[in-house]
Amino acid sequence: MRCLRGCLPCGCHIGGRNGGRSVKQQIIISGKGGQGVLFLTRLLAEAGMVAGLPVLTSETHGMAMRGGTVISHVKVGSFMSPLIRKGGADAGLFLSHSNIAIHGDYVGPGGRCVVNTDRAGDFLGVDATEYARELGSLLMTNLVLLGYAITKGVLFCDASLMRTVIEQTSPPRKRELNLRGFERGLHL
Repeated sequence: MRCLRGCLPCGCHIGGRNGGRSVKQQIIISGKGGQGVLFLTRLLAEAGMVAGLPVLTSETHGMAMRGGTVISHVKVGSFMSPLIRKGGADAGLFLSHSNIAIHGDYVGPGGRCVVNTDRAGDFLGVDATEYARELGSLLMTNLVLLGYAITKGVLFCDASLMRTVIEQTSPPRKRELNLRGFERGLHL
């Protein structure tokens, strides 16, 4: 297993028994129904498993079909339960600026938030929606945000690993679209 970005800048913990390396990162993904929260969750979980790490996920999306909020929890590394306590997340991916008010308190002190927004704030903001629109499909918004988060060193995995996971996980008819969105986010 290769080191996934050196990990300390992204909030991961390197350590482990016998001098071995371990990665522990707690990530929340928040958005509205239809924005691709669950697909991002799957991609991060797959990336963790490809890297040989234990992964736990949990989702809450009861009213998502009516534009309600969706939150998922991704734990990469050795954890006992899938849920992240408020203030416990190392990173938060927010597909909508308004979701910071709803789920922002899950990200702990020192944690980093990546937000799809055209506004400035105490977070890493990127107008992923506009970049996806420029590429021709708003369906790429979540992939643009993911690429941006990776290039900023927020997540446990690197671009090469995630590119492979996107290629293997995306349905064939959406593979090129997803990769284009991801690559756009990497180059912002």
